[in-house]
Amino acid sequence: MPDQPELVVLPIEDSLDLHGFAPRDRLAAVQAYLAEARRRGLREVRIVHGKGKGVAKGEVAALLRRLPWVARAYEAPPERGGWGATVVELVPLEELQAPPRPSPGPHP
Repeated sequence: MPDQPELVVLPIEDSLDLHGFAPRDRLAAVQAYLAEARRRGLREVRIVHGKGKGVAKGEVAALLRRLPWVARAYEAPPERGGWGATVVELVPLEELQAPPRPSPGPHP
């Protein structure tokens, strides 16, 4: 029987450190983490991708641009990791689930 990858359950806190993930697993981990953080009501989280050559940072940034529930993403301030981390502001769960409001029509 082939070795099955071990399922790792991560606590959902206000940051995710990608240093422990294999490169092939990073983006799936980020997307799953952000979805669960948002479901739990977190509005801001931090993704620690490390400084290195910027490969992980670039991959994470590209993913964040594609996710409709990411309101804003920016480099963390120095005291929160600087160039080695990205702060992500999440759209509240109820904002994307709410039906669109009808626009007011012309008044007679």
